Amino acid sequence: MAKVKVRREDLKPGEVLCTYCSARCCRYFALPIETPTTWQDFDHMRWYVMHGRTAIFVDDNTWYLLVFGDCQNLLEDNRCGIYHTRPQICRTYSTDNCEYDNDSCYDKYFETQDQVWEYAEAILPPKPQPRKKAGAANLPELPMLN
Repeated sequence: MAKVKVRREDLKPGEVLCTYCSARCCRYFALPIETPTTWQDFDHMRWYVMHGRTAIFVDDNTWYLLVFGDCQNLLEDNRCGIYHTRPQICRTYSTDNCEYDNDSCYDKYFETQDQVWEYAEAILPPKPQPRKKAGAANLPELPMLN
């Protein structure tokens, strides 16, 4: 049964917002990462998104690694199966600033390695080409495959 979308301000006294939520906060985690400035930084980001359910996003000038995955203690009704012994990070988290009614618009969002590389190519100087070794000038170059 689909949950009714209730506005925060319409909650009755004693009612908990989580009752109406899809547990977004329990379905991923995001870790801040250094702002990429080099080809190597962007290559690392490409590696991150090559690992399945991951993405990179930028929000308020902070870069994040986003890892999708449901908490193993999330119950079918979107409640916590270990609520009384949940980790401190969960205890500290508040519905006052949760993403319940957030539209999830980010300043930048990358879900594929191609998107990361395309962005790097747009903002970085051209990638340095490897220098040819002495005597290698006479060797035929291999054709590029598309």
